[in-house]
Amino acid sequence: QVQLVESGGGLVRPGDSLRLLCEASGGAFSKYLMAWFRQTPVGEREFVAAISWNEGNTYYTDSVKGRFTISRDDAKNTVFLQMDSLRLEDTAVYYCAAEYLGVVRFTPLDYRYWGQGTQVTVSS
Repeated sequence: QVQLVESGGGLVRPGDSLRLLCEASGGAFSKYLMAWFRQTPVGEREFVAAISWNEGNTYYTDSVKGRFTISRDDAKNTVFLQMDSLRLEDTAVYYCAAEYLGVVRFTPLDYRYWGQGTQVTVSS
């Protein structure tokens, strides 16, 4: 069983960058499919990005392609989300998610383990 802790959120202006971190403990991190989701107060939790556990393949929702980059450092048990060219509509709570030996999926129900979330606010 893995525990996840996100950090790196904050208040930024449109066009700025942020780097989110998700640190894992208690499990074989290199065997976990890792993903980022986000949720607004009035919306459902939506998929943002994922990175596979075996080949490091990455996947993104269309609205963040070319702006966000997901990566992982298995030696540090950490997954990152580099967010560039932030927009007002990127404002949300960002959650880290994990699934042991998971095949890449894009819905919250496919991930068993979750962090507590970190707030990202983009405001002018």
